[in-house]
Amino acid sequence: GPMGRVLIAGEPGTEILDELAPLPGEIVIEKPGKGAFYATGLGDDLKRLGARQLVFAGVTTEVCVQTTMREANDRGYECLVAEDATESYFPEFKAAALAMIRAQGAIVGWTATTDQVLEGIANA
Repeated sequence: GPMGRVLIAGEPGTEILDELAPLPGEIVIEKPGKGAFYATGLGDDLKRLGARQLVFAGVTTEVCVQTTMREANDRGYECLVAEDATESYFPEFKAAALAMIRAQGAIVGWTATTDQVLEGIANA
């Protein structure tokens, strides 16, 4: 169906919204799969930047966001998803994905609101 091409670069729906356009010098990753680490330079970019903690946003919560978060967790990053900066076609899938992330002592990461994230950055 038409949704089958949603991850193909250049296809409708893959362009970056004007209000989210990258600033000069910001890194843009074209990912071929659901996780952002697979077959991309993201891991190398993060190592070069010395990143240890990552904040996640985007769609969909239960597919691309959670896949990338699990990939990052396996690579030793501390992961936080901004609850109000992610979405799903199915509200119950978003709720379940966030619950899974928080479960078992935050086994793959934590969740917080964007306001809490920004406050934490400001106080760091």
